[in-house]
Amino acid sequence: MSKPMLSTQEALVFLLSAVRPLCAAGGDEKLPTIAANGRILAEDQSSLLDVPPADNTQMDGYAVRASDCASGETRLRISQRIPAGHVPQALEPGTAARIFTGAMIPAGADAVVMQEQCQADGEFVIIRHQPRSGEWVRRQGEDIQAGSTILNAGTRLRAQELGLAASVGLAQLPVLRQPRVAVFFTGDELTMPGEALKPGAIYNSNRFTLNGLLQDLGCVVTDYGIVPDKLDATRDTLRRASQDHDLIITSGGVSVGEEDHIRPAVEAEGSLNMWQIAMKPGKPLAFGEVGKAFFMGLPGNPVSSFVTFLLFVRPFILRMQGVEKVEPAAYQVRADFDWLKPDRRNEFLRARLNAEGGLDLFANQSSGVLTSTVWGDGLIDLAPGQNIRKGELVRYIPFSSLM
Repeated sequence: MSKPMLSTQEALVFLLSAVRPLCAAGGDEKLPTIAANGRILAEDQSSLLDVPPADNTQMDGYAVRASDCASGETRLRISQRIPAGHVPQALEPGTAARIFTGAMIPAGADAVVMQEQCQADGEFVIIRHQPRSGEWVRRQGEDIQAGSTILNAGTRLRAQELGLAASVGLAQLPVLRQPRVAVFFTGDELTMPGEALKPGAIYNSNRFTLNGLLQDLGCVVTDYGIVPDKLDATRDTLRRASQDHDLIITSGGVSVGEEDHIRPAVEAEGSLNMWQIAMKPGKPLAFGEVGKAFFMGLPGNPVSSFVTFLLFVRPFILRMQGVEKVEPAAYQVRADFDWLKPDRRNEFLRARLNAEGGLDLFANQSSGVLTSTVWGDGLIDLAPGQNIRKGELVRYIPFSSLM
Protein backbone atom coordinates (compact mmCIF):
# COMPACT_ATOMS: atom_id res chain seq x y z
CA MET A 1 0.00 0.00 0.00
CA SER A 2 1.52 3.30 -1.12
CA LYS A 3 1.99 6.13 1.34
CA PRO A 4 -0.38 9.09 1.06
CA MET A 5 1.05 12.14 -0.65
CA LEU A 6 2.18 14.98 1.58
CA SER A 7 0.55 18.38 1.32
CA THR A 8 2.76 21.27 0.29
CA GLN A 9 2.52 22.66 3.82
CA GLU A 10 3.50 19.33 5.43
CA ALA A 11 6.55 19.05 3.17
CA LEU A 12 7.59 22.64 3.86
CA VAL A 13 7.25 22.24 7.64
CA PHE A 14 9.44 19.13 7.51
CA LEU A 15 12.11 20.86 5.43
CA LEU A 16 12.28 23.96 7.62
CA SER A 17 12.47 21.87 10.78
CA ALA A 18 15.60 20.16 9.42
CA VAL A 19 17.56 23.34 8.61
CA ARG A 20 20.94 23.98 10.22
CA PRO A 21 21.64 27.73 10.14
CA LEU A 22 24.85 28.76 8.47
CA CYS A 23 25.80 30.84 11.49
CA ALA A 24 26.26 27.58 13.39
CA ALA A 25 28.57 26.21 10.72
CA GLY A 26 30.85 28.85 9.33
CA GLY A 27 30.71 32.26 10.96
CA ASP A 28 30.22 35.61 9.32
CA GLU A 29 32.18 38.46 7.81
CA LYS A 30 32.11 42.26 7.75
CA LEU A 31 31.57 44.08 4.49
CA PRO A 32 31.54 47.76 3.58
CA THR A 33 27.90 48.80 3.74
CA ILE A 34 27.92 49.77 0.07
CA ALA A 35 29.00 46.21 -0.88
CA ALA A 36 26.47 44.32 1.27
CA ASN A 37 23.49 44.37 -1.11
CA GLY A 38 21.65 41.03 -1.12
CA ARG A 39 23.51 39.63 1.88
CA ILE A 40 21.95 38.47 5.17
CA LEU A 41 22.63 40.53 8.28
CA ALA A 42 24.36 38.51 11.00
CA GLU A 43 23.68 40.76 14.02
CA ASP A 44 21.17 43.38 15.12
CA GLN A 45 22.31 46.89 14.20
CA SER A 46 21.72 49.99 16.35
CA SER A 47 21.85 53.64 15.39
CA LEU A 48 24.96 55.61 16.32
CA LEU A 49 23.04 58.89 16.41
CA ASP A 50 19.68 60.63 16.38
CA VAL A 51 18.08 61.09 12.96
CA PRO A 52 17.71 63.94 12.28
CA PRO A 53 20.78 64.78 14.38
CA ALA A 54 19.32 68.24 15.09
CA ASP A 55 16.06 70.09 14.48
CA ASN A 56 15.95 71.03 10.79
CA THR A 57 13.60 72.43 8.21
CA GLN A 58 11.47 70.47 5.77
CA MET A 59 11.09 73.46 3.45
CA ASP A 60 12.90 76.38 1.89
CA GLY A 61 11.61 79.46 3.67
CA TYR A 62 12.16 81.54 6.77
CA ALA A 63 12.81 80.40 10.33
CA VAL A 64 10.88 82.54 12.82
CA ARG A 65 9.43 82.73 16.28
CA ALA A 66 5.77 81.89 15.78
CA SER A 67 4.87 84.53 18.36
CA ASP A 68 6.50 87.23 16.16
CA CYS A 69 4.07 86.40 13.31
CA ALA A 70 0.78 86.37 15.20
CA SER A 71 -0.79 89.09 13.04
CA GLY A 72 -0.75 86.99 9.88
CA GLU A 73 1.17 89.74 7.99
CA THR A 74 4.47 90.66 9.59
CA ARG A 75 7.55 92.51 8.29
CA LEU A 76 10.79 91.13 9.81
CA ARG A 77 14.44 91.89 9.21
CA ILE A 78 16.43 88.98 7.73
CA SER A 79 19.20 88.48 10.29
CA GLN A 80 21.05 85.53 8.72
CA ARG A 81 21.11 83.04 5.87
CA ILE A 82 21.30 79.29 6.73
CA PRO A 83 22.20 76.78 3.96
CA ALA A 84 22.11 73.06 4.73
CA GLY A 85 25.30 71.89 6.41
CA HIS A 86 26.01 75.18 8.19
CA VAL A 87 25.66 75.84 11.91
CA PRO A 88 23.40 78.86 12.51
CA GLN A 89 23.61 81.56 15.13
CA ALA A 90 20.77 82.00 17.63
CA LEU A 91 17.85 83.87 16.08
CA GLU A 92 17.65 87.48 17.18
CA PRO A 93 14.20 88.39 18.58
CA GLY A 94 11.97 90.08 16.04
CA THR A 95 13.93 88.79 13.04
CA ALA A 96 13.71 85.95 10.49
CA ALA A 97 16.41 83.69 9.10
CA ARG A 98 16.46 82.70 5.44
CA ILE A 99 16.71 78.90 5.58
CA PHE A 100 16.99 76.08 3.06
CA THR A 101 15.67 72.50 3.15
CA GLY A 102 17.62 70.30 5.56
CA ALA A 103 19.33 73.19 7.35
CA MET A 104 19.49 73.37 11.15
CA ILE A 105 16.85 75.41 12.94
CA PRO A 106 18.55 78.24 14.84
CA ALA A 107 18.11 78.42 18.60
CA GLY A 108 15.16 80.64 19.42
CA ALA A 109 13.18 79.79 16.25
CA ASP A 110 10.25 77.40 16.59
CA ALA A 111 8.64 77.44 13.12
CA VAL A 112 9.41 77.74 9.44
CA VAL A 113 7.24 79.65 7.00
CA MET A 114 7.64 78.31 3.47
CA GLN A 115 8.86 80.80 0.91
CA GLU A 116 5.59 80.70 -1.07
CA GLN A 117 3.92 82.46 1.88
CA CYS A 118 6.59 85.14 2.09
CA GLN A 119 7.71 88.16 0.07
CA ALA A 120 11.33 89.30 0.14
CA ASP A 121 11.78 93.04 0.50
CA GLY A 122 15.49 93.86 0.43
CA GLU A 123 16.87 93.16 3.92
CA PHE A 124 13.37 92.39 5.12
CA VAL A 125 10.74 89.71 4.53
CA ILE A 126 6.97 90.06 4.71
CA ILE A 127 5.42 86.96 6.35
CA ARG A 128 1.86 86.48 5.07
CA HIS A 129 1.02 83.54 7.29
CA GLN A 130 0.38 82.87 10.95
CA PRO A 131 2.55 79.83 11.68
CA ARG A 132 2.02 77.48 14.56
CA SER A 133 4.92 76.37 16.72
CA GLY A 134 6.68 73.37 15.11
CA GLU A 135 5.40 74.05 11.59
CA TRP A 136 7.71 72.53 8.92
CA VAL A 137 10.24 71.57 11.60
CA ARG A 138 11.71 68.07 11.76
CA ARG A 139 12.63 67.40 15.38
CA GLN A 140 15.92 65.81 16.46
CA GLY A 141 15.49 62.04 16.73
CA GLU A 142 12.05 62.19 15.11
CA ASP A 143 12.90 59.32 12.73
CA ILE A 144 15.52 57.36 14.72
CA GLN A 145 16.86 57.72 18.24
CA ALA A 146 20.47 56.96 19.10
CA GLY A 147 20.86 53.44 20.45
CA SER A 148 17.63 52.11 18.92
CA THR A 149 17.69 48.95 16.80
CA ILE A 150 17.27 49.81 13.13
CA LEU A 151 17.90 46.40 11.49
CA ASN A 152 17.46 42.90 12.88
CA ALA A 153 19.69 39.89 12.37
CA GLY A 154 18.35 37.72 9.56
CA THR A 155 17.33 40.70 7.43
CA ARG A 156 18.09 40.33 3.74
CA LEU A 157 19.76 43.61 2.86
CA ARG A 158 18.22 45.56 0.02
CA ALA A 159 18.95 49.06 -1.27
CA GLN A 160 16.68 50.65 1.36
CA GLU A 161 18.35 48.79 4.25
CA LEU A 162 21.78 49.88 3.00
CA GLY A 163 20.57 53.47 2.82
CA LEU A 164 19.17 53.26 6.35
CA ALA A 165 22.42 51.85 7.71
CA ALA A 166 24.42 54.57 5.98
CA SER A 167 22.06 57.27 7.32
CA VAL A 168 23.08 56.43 10.91
CA GLY A 169 26.79 56.21 10.16
CA LEU A 170 27.29 52.44 9.81
CA ALA A 171 30.25 52.06 7.44
CA GLN A 172 30.38 48.25 7.74
CA LEU A 173 27.82 45.51 8.30
CA PRO A 174 28.31 41.96 9.64
CA VAL A 175 26.82 39.46 7.21
CA LEU A 176 26.50 35.71 7.10
CA ARG A 177 28.66 33.90 4.64
CA GLN A 178 26.96 33.02 1.40
CA PRO A 179 25.50 29.51 1.06
CA ARG A 180 27.67 27.21 -1.02
CA VAL A 181 25.42 25.24 -3.36
CA ALA A 182 26.35 22.50 -5.83
CA VAL A 183 24.09 21.66 -8.76
CA PHE A 184 24.12 18.93 -11.35
CA PHE A 185 21.72 17.54 -13.90
CA THR A 186 21.03 13.99 -14.98
CA GLY A 187 19.73 12.72 -18.27
CA ASP A 188 21.50 11.43 -21.38
CA GLU A 189 18.95 13.38 -23.44
CA LEU A 190 20.21 16.74 -22.14
CA THR A 191 22.15 18.97 -24.53
CA MET A 192 23.66 22.41 -24.03
CA PRO A 193 22.60 25.37 -26.18
CA GLY A 194 25.08 25.83 -29.00
CA GLU A 195 25.43 22.09 -29.54
CA ALA A 196 23.64 20.19 -32.28
CA LEU A 197 20.33 18.77 -31.08
CA LYS A 198 20.29 15.05 -31.85
CA PRO A 199 17.06 13.06 -32.26
CA GLY A 200 15.44 12.50 -28.87
CA ALA A 201 17.56 15.19 -27.18
CA ILE A 202 16.43 18.42 -25.47
CA TYR A 203 18.25 21.55 -24.40
CA ASN A 204 19.02 21.74 -20.69
CA SER A 205 16.90 24.74 -19.66
CA ASN A 206 16.85 23.73 -15.98
CA ARG A 207 20.58 24.36 -15.70
CA PHE A 208 20.06 28.01 -16.58
CA THR A 209 16.89 28.46 -14.53
CA LEU A 210 18.30 26.97 -11.33
CA ASN A 211 21.64 28.75 -11.62
CA GLY A 212 19.81 32.04 -12.01
CA LEU A 213 17.49 31.40 -9.07
CA LEU A 214 20.41 30.44 -6.83
CA GLN A 215 22.41 33.50 -7.81
CA ASP A 216 19.39 35.70 -7.04
CA LEU A 217 19.42 34.24 -3.52
CA GLY A 218 23.07 35.20 -3.06
CA CYS A 219 24.44 31.67 -3.25
CA VAL A 220 27.94 30.72 -4.38
CA VAL A 221 27.17 28.10 -7.03
CA THR A 222 29.33 25.23 -8.26
CA ASP A 223 27.82 23.76 -11.41
CA TYR A 224 28.92 20.17 -12.10
CA GLY A 225 26.98 20.19 -15.36
CA ILE A 226 25.29 17.21 -16.95
CA VAL A 227 26.11 13.88 -15.29
CA PRO A 228 25.69 10.66 -17.31
CA ASP A 229 22.77 8.41 -16.40
CA LYS A 230 25.02 5.95 -14.58
CA LEU A 231 25.00 5.05 -10.90
CA ASP A 232 28.76 5.26 -10.42
CA ALA A 233 28.96 8.69 -12.11
CA THR A 234 26.11 10.00 -9.95
CA ARG A 235 27.71 8.67 -6.76
CA ASP A 236 31.09 10.15 -7.65
CA THR A 237 29.56 13.60 -8.28
CA LEU A 238 27.64 13.46 -5.00
CA ARG A 239 30.81 12.59 -3.07
CA ARG A 240 32.76 15.45 -4.59
CA ALA A 241 29.92 17.94 -4.12
CA SER A 242 29.39 16.99 -0.48
CA GLN A 243 32.92 17.97 0.55
CA ASP A 244 32.70 21.75 0.17
CA HIS A 245 29.02 22.64 -0.03
CA ASP A 246 26.08 23.32 2.26
CA LEU A 247 23.48 22.06 -0.19
CA ILE A 248 23.40 19.85 -3.28
CA ILE A 249 20.58 20.29 -5.80
CA THR A 250 19.82 18.00 -8.70
CA SER A 251 17.21 18.12 -11.42
CA GLY A 252 15.76 14.97 -12.91
CA GLY A 253 16.29 11.34 -12.04
CA VAL A 254 14.20 11.37 -8.85
CA SER A 255 11.56 8.91 -10.06
CA VAL A 256 11.83 5.15 -9.75
CA GLY A 257 12.69 4.09 -13.31
CA GLU A 258 15.70 1.97 -14.23
CA GLU A 259 17.52 5.07 -15.53
CA ASP A 260 16.74 7.19 -12.45
CA HIS A 261 19.93 6.87 -10.38
CA ILE A 262 19.55 9.73 -7.90
CA ARG A 263 17.71 7.71 -5.29
CA PRO A 264 20.10 4.74 -5.06
CA ALA A 265 23.12 7.05 -5.32
CA VAL A 266 22.03 9.28 -2.42
CA GLU A 267 21.04 6.27 -0.33
CA ALA A 268 24.48 4.75 -0.96
CA GLU A 269 26.37 7.95 -0.08
CA GLY A 270 24.08 9.32 2.64
CA SER A 271 20.43 9.28 3.65
CA LEU A 272 17.29 10.14 1.72
CA ASN A 273 13.64 11.01 2.22
CA MET A 274 11.70 10.88 -1.02
CA TRP A 275 8.17 12.19 -1.12
CA GLN A 276 5.30 12.47 -3.44
CA ILE A 277 3.75 15.86 -2.81
CA ALA A 278 0.12 16.56 -3.60
CA MET A 279 0.92 19.47 -5.91
CA LYS A 280 0.77 20.28 -9.60
CA PRO A 281 3.10 21.02 -11.30
CA GLY A 282 5.70 19.07 -9.40
CA LYS A 283 5.18 15.86 -7.49
CA PRO A 284 8.44 14.03 -6.70
CA LEU A 285 10.80 15.79 -4.30
CA ALA A 286 13.83 14.20 -2.67
CA PHE A 287 15.45 15.48 0.52
CA GLY A 288 18.35 14.07 2.49
CA GLU A 289 22.00 14.49 3.38
CA VAL A 290 25.28 13.46 1.82
CA GLY A 291 28.17 13.95 4.22
CA LYS A 292 27.66 17.35 5.84
CA ALA A 293 25.67 18.72 2.90
CA PHE A 294 21.92 18.74 2.56
CA PHE A 295 20.50 17.25 -0.62
CA MET A 296 17.39 18.27 -2.59
CA GLY A 297 16.35 16.48 -5.76
CA LEU A 298 13.90 18.35 -7.99
CA PRO A 299 11.76 16.98 -10.82
CA GLY A 300 13.06 17.27 -14.37
CA ASN A 301 10.09 18.94 -16.07
CA PRO A 302 11.09 22.61 -16.40
CA VAL A 303 7.98 24.21 -14.83
CA SER A 304 7.91 21.56 -12.08
CA SER A 305 11.55 22.26 -11.28
CA PHE A 306 10.92 26.03 -11.28
CA VAL A 307 7.85 25.90 -9.03
CA THR A 308 9.28 23.38 -6.54
CA PHE A 309 12.40 25.52 -6.23
CA LEU A 310 10.32 28.61 -5.42
CA LEU A 311 8.08 26.82 -2.92
CA PHE A 312 10.64 24.58 -1.17
CA VAL A 313 14.28 25.34 -2.02
CA ARG A 314 13.97 29.12 -1.69
CA PRO A 315 12.54 29.09 1.87
CA PHE A 316 15.02 26.37 2.84
CA ILE A 317 18.00 28.48 1.72
CA LEU A 318 16.61 31.61 3.36
CA ARG A 319 16.12 29.78 6.65
CA MET A 320 19.71 28.46 6.39
CA GLN A 321 20.74 32.11 6.30
CA GLY A 322 18.77 32.95 9.43
CA VAL A 323 15.75 34.56 7.77
CA GLU A 324 12.70 33.87 9.93
CA LYS A 325 9.92 35.07 7.63
CA VAL A 326 10.24 32.88 4.57
CA GLU A 327 6.58 32.65 3.54
CA PRO A 328 5.95 34.73 0.41
CA ALA A 329 3.43 37.55 0.37
CA ALA A 330 0.07 36.45 -1.08
CA TYR A 331 -3.00 38.48 -2.04
CA GLN A 332 -6.66 37.95 -2.76
CA VAL A 333 -7.15 38.93 -6.40
CA ARG A 334 -10.14 38.67 -8.72
CA ALA A 335 -10.00 35.89 -11.33
CA ASP A 336 -11.07 37.05 -14.78
CA PHE A 337 -11.49 33.49 -16.07
CA ASP A 338 -13.21 30.19 -15.30
CA TRP A 339 -11.26 27.11 -14.17
CA LEU A 340 -13.65 24.18 -14.08
CA LYS A 341 -11.30 21.19 -14.09
CA PRO A 342 -10.13 20.87 -10.48
CA ASP A 343 -7.37 18.46 -9.54
CA ARG A 344 -7.10 16.41 -6.35
CA ARG A 345 -3.73 18.09 -5.79
CA ASN A 346 -2.78 21.63 -4.75
CA GLU A 347 -2.39 23.40 -8.10
CA PHE A 348 -0.15 26.37 -8.84
CA LEU A 349 -1.48 28.05 -11.97
CA ARG A 350 0.62 30.54 -13.90
CA ALA A 351 -1.23 33.82 -14.24
CA ARG A 352 -0.65 37.54 -14.62
CA LEU A 353 -2.35 40.76 -13.57
CA ASN A 354 -4.26 42.63 -16.23
CA ALA A 355 -4.94 46.35 -16.62
CA GLU A 356 -8.30 46.03 -14.81
CA GLY A 357 -6.69 44.64 -11.64
CA GLY A 358 -7.80 41.05 -12.26
CA LEU A 359 -5.90 37.90 -13.20
CA ASP A 360 -5.61 36.29 -16.62
CA LEU A 361 -4.64 32.63 -16.92
CA PHE A 362 -2.01 31.22 -19.26
CA ALA A 363 -3.81 28.95 -21.70
CA ASN A 364 -1.51 25.90 -21.38
CA GLN A 365 -0.76 24.85 -17.78
CA SER A 366 1.40 21.84 -18.71
CA SER A 367 4.53 21.25 -16.61
CA GLY A 368 6.67 21.36 -19.75
CA VAL A 369 5.54 24.80 -20.97
CA LEU A 370 8.27 27.12 -19.75
CA THR A 371 6.74 30.04 -21.66
CA SER A 372 4.07 30.18 -18.94
CA THR A 373 6.70 31.28 -16.39
CA VAL A 374 7.83 34.15 -18.63
CA TRP A 375 4.35 35.27 -19.67
CA GLY A 376 3.05 35.09 -16.10
CA ASP A 377 3.97 37.28 -13.16
CA GLY A 378 2.84 34.94 -10.39
CA LEU A 379 1.12 31.76 -9.23
CA ILE A 380 -2.48 31.12 -8.24
CA ASP A 381 -2.44 28.84 -5.19
CA LEU A 382 -5.48 26.65 -5.78
CA ALA A 383 -6.64 24.22 -3.08
CA PRO A 384 -7.28 20.57 -4.02
CA GLY A 385 -10.63 20.06 -5.74
CA GLN A 386 -11.32 23.77 -6.12
CA ASN A 387 -13.07 25.36 -9.11
CA ILE A 388 -12.69 28.99 -10.07
CA ARG A 389 -15.60 31.02 -11.37
CA LYS A 390 -14.95 34.29 -13.15
CA GLY A 391 -15.17 37.14 -10.64
CA GLU A 392 -14.18 35.06 -7.59
CA LEU A 393 -11.21 36.00 -5.42
CA VAL A 394 -8.23 33.63 -5.53
CA ARG A 395 -4.95 33.42 -3.59
CA TYR A 396 -2.25 34.95 -5.76
CA ILE A 397 1.51 34.81 -5.07
CA PRO A 398 3.50 37.23 -7.26
CA PHE A 399 6.86 36.07 -8.54
CA SER A 400 8.31 39.25 -7.01
CA SER A 401 7.74 37.76 -3.55
CA LEU A 402 9.22 34.38 -4.54
CA MET A 403 12.54 35.53 -5.99
